[in-house]
Amino acid sequence: MVKTLELDDFFKENPKIAVAFSGGADSSYLLYAAKTAGCDVRAYFIKSQLQPRFELNEAVRIAGCLGVSLTVDVFDALEDADVANNPQNRCYYCKTRMLKRLWQLARADGHSILCDGTNMDDEESDRPGMRALRELGVVSPLRESKITKAGIRRMSEQAGLSTHNKPSYACLATRIPTGTVITLRMLEKIESAEEALFEMGFSDLRVRLEPPDKAVIQLPDGQLEAAAAKRADILTALKPCFSSVVLDLTAR
Repeated sequence: MVKTLELDDFFKENPKIAVAFSGGADSSYLLYAAKTAGCDVRAYFIKSQLQPRFELNEAVRIAGCLGVSLTVDVFDALEDADVANNPQNRCYYCKTRMLKRLWQLARADGHSILCDGTNMDDEESDRPGMRALRELGVVSPLRESKITKAGIRRMSEQAGLSTHNKPSYACLATRIPTGTVITLRMLEKIESAEEALFEMGFSDLRVRLEPPDKAVIQLPDGQLEAAAAKRADILTALKPCFSSVVLDLTAR
């Protein structure tokens, strides 16, 4: 078992938990640790327009590999004006809605503890959604056990989890400038563009929307040369959805 003593203690004290699951490195390790500790654990995934389809597919795959039951729920995030209007604290409103729904689902299954994968490195100043976690009584065992992102990746690799080196992936709404009203069409275009780039072999990327209709591609430094070589392919894939396509050379 690849866990810290503090995490072991949490699972001993809480043998039945629900986990807000994203399919990322943090929540995947939390599921693994809970399952390994013998917990009665169930994962819950909320799918809205703000998450690309591949995240749901990954969540289903990972939960299946871990032998953990997964509940998937779908809701319309953009029906909430506080989310669609995209204010500075949009993440707080969105996370609040998601967590309230997760609590409903978890309680219906007999759970009284809802956990998430927030780790020790996550800072509330950078993540407005952490306020929602606190207000709605969601427990963050990795953070409480003082486990860092690097620790999660290290222990995940030791445990043989495919997520040990999985890049972090923020929701599609983060590609749209604060204050710009989010529409379904914007999200679909961004998801389609990123999917096209993934299929070309690029990774750990972002396609940001610069209103009214410019795509700004952000790639790791090591992939910039490949992007230049595939310029024609990139333009062919993205130009039908965007008036112009540019490569951000200052991103990372």
